[in-house]
Amino acid sequence: MKKVIFSMAVAGFLATGVTAQTISTTPAGGLGIRAGVNFQNINGKDMSGNDLKNDMMTGFHAGLTADLPLGPSFVLQPGVLYSLKGAEIMNDTKIKLSYIEVPLNFIYKPALGTGSLLLGAGPYVAFGINGKMDGPGSNSTDVEFTSDFDANNTAPQFKRFDAGANLLAGYEFLNKLSFQINAQLGLAEINPTMPGNDQSKWKNTGFGLSLGYKF
Repeated sequence: MKKVIFSMAVAGFLATGVTAQTISTTPAGGLGIRAGVNFQNINGKDMSGNDLKNDMMTGFHAGLTADLPLGPSFVLQPGVLYSLKGAEIMNDTKIKLSYIEVPLNFIYKPALGTGSLLLGAGPYVAFGINGKMDGPGSNSTDVEFTSDFDANNTAPQFKRFDAGANLLAGYEFLNKLSFQINAQLGLAEINPTMPGNDQSKWKNTGFGLSLGYKF
């Protein structure tokens, strides 16, 4: 059954390429820049195991990427990005977490029209470099990055490490400009566990839009 499903998926994938009149060529490699807007949230469970009810926060990302050709219509695209994530919680309070993020996306990049279609997925890892909790008015508190919760520390506490999965879809024009839609699912818990029966599980999630240019 698994072989049949796999064969059908491959056939459908190839049929889609033929329908779109794509041409299988080996994409050119190169360095690029990418920047865009994030719509981020922190989803998961609170201490009692109930679903978090945060709202999305607008952030941004910017950085460098590199296209490494793997063969006809496929590239491996690592990158290094600055990314602002977080969420809006109760009482108009925002948690803003800044990360250095390293994605590693596998991208299907067939020729389509005068440019190339972009369809990709892959993992990412991220390292928190700073953060703030901004309350109503001018109230602001620095975030403390720690793996172990400290009951004597009144600052908001988060783990420094984050990791998860990316999905993307977009289009690269002949002039090397591109746009894409990004979706991100955090898989690592970003909250240090509190003593006792703590059932909280906080994870970064979000989507975004970005523009890029390849040199």
